[in-house]
Amino acid sequence: MNETAARAAVAPGPDIRRFRVVVTGHDADGNSVVTSDAASPHVMPIMDQPNFAVTDFWKTFGTPADNGPATQADPCGLPIQVAPPAGGSVFRVVQFPPDKDWAAKAAAMGGAVAIDETAKSASKGGEVRHAHMHRTRSIDYAIVLSGEIWAVMDVGETKLVAGDMLVQRGTNHAWANRSGEPCIVAFVLIDALPLE
Repeated sequence: MNETAARAAVAPGPDIRRFRVVVTGHDADGNSVVTSDAASPHVMPIMDQPNFAVTDFWKTFGTPADNGPATQADPCGLPIQVAPPAGGSVFRVVQFPPDKDWAAKAAAMGGAVAIDETAKSASKGGEVRHAHMHRTRSIDYAIVLSGEIWAVMDVGETKLVAGDMLVQRGTNHAWANRSGEPCIVAFVLIDALPLE
């Protein structure tokens, strides 16, 4: 999923929730205004599964962020890249279907599926704990909006439900939806110093 990769072969299915994004800015006189109000068009299926998708809302390309008029245009695009831009951030949601909906496809691909080159498989050798075990060079703030999901680490895991938060500090991890219903998680990923 790099910036020049082909778009997904499968469109997001009708069960993928569409999210309204309201963006504010300033008019020519410096007054605060709503600059856009629409559903995010930046929805991309994961693993060509119509019920497994990521939706990007906003990106920044530096810290501190530039809120000036030159950055008012929608900065997102397809295909979506997992990691935030170098020095920047990304705000998104992921709708995770139950693992059983895509586990056979992952097994057929060798059991460990690199999400993209910015979130490569993070296996340390031996048995793979989860097909999507990965790590990005970022600090991630995750907020479970609906459903339930397991945060899987190299050692241990914990169940999160709607309203729970997780701070992901550049660690190997995966998300496992062991329920029979979709789970929606909002994420803010901020570029971070590499650990190695």
